[in-house]
Amino acid sequence: MTIWDPGQYLRYGDERLRPGFELLARVGDLPPGDLWDLGCGTGAHLRAIAARWPGRRAVGFDSSAEMLAKAAAEGEGIEWREGRVEGWQPETPPALVFSNAALQWVDGHETLIPRLLRALAPGGVLAIQMPRNFDQPSHVLMRDVASTGPWASRLAPLLRPDPVAPPAVYYDLLAPLARTLDIWETEYQHVLKGEAPVLEWVRGTALRPLLEPLQPSERAAFETAYQARLAEAYPRRANGTTLFPFRRIFIVARA
Repeated sequence: MTIWDPGQYLRYGDERLRPGFELLARVGDLPPGDLWDLGCGTGAHLRAIAARWPGRRAVGFDSSAEMLAKAAAEGEGIEWREGRVEGWQPETPPALVFSNAALQWVDGHETLIPRLLRALAPGGVLAIQMPRNFDQPSHVLMRDVASTGPWASRLAPLLRPDPVAPPAVYYDLLAPLARTLDIWETEYQHVLKGEAPVLEWVRGTALRPLLEPLQPSERAAFETAYQARLAEAYPRRANGTTLFPFRRIFIVARA
């Protein structure tokens, strides 16, 4: 199991959290029921959800004990629960199932995402945001480096096909089930600072599962090779910043 580092993840916290707050802004009125955040991470979005709909049961659900410990330190009045989305079963139909930048880690969207919508109370809302930038240099180069060198055979089982489908796929999955359905994409132009900012970004997410099986010397060699290629793909600009384009898909479906 991947061990998550809340500090590394939040190194670019404003950029990482912004899409979730923009997703939340598109959630309208809710029927009675519980509020769930699947893949809640450090809990920033669930705290905002609980504040918007006070007096309801709010549950943060995540597979990372490290992230949940960070969330629990700041989220009074919220229930934090460890578990995997594949096995999630609410006790009663929720009013809201919210998931920001989490479901890309879970396979089987063709069954998972309709199941999440069906779990809702009548009139409830499923709100999802996922990265859809797996064809960009940050990920293509990562896979290339993982496929070469002495670590290739160990890392090969960890290389996944693009986990997030085009918008039309989710439309076809959800339109027959949803009362209303809103799907859109946004490409952010993140302005990052630092010596190796794209490397630092992916250290907090996509790179973690690939580095964990490696010895410290191998990790250093992997990162050196990867960063050399990232520096060409994402050159530093004259003012010292690096532009990091990042496409994300948003889905808001009402049961």
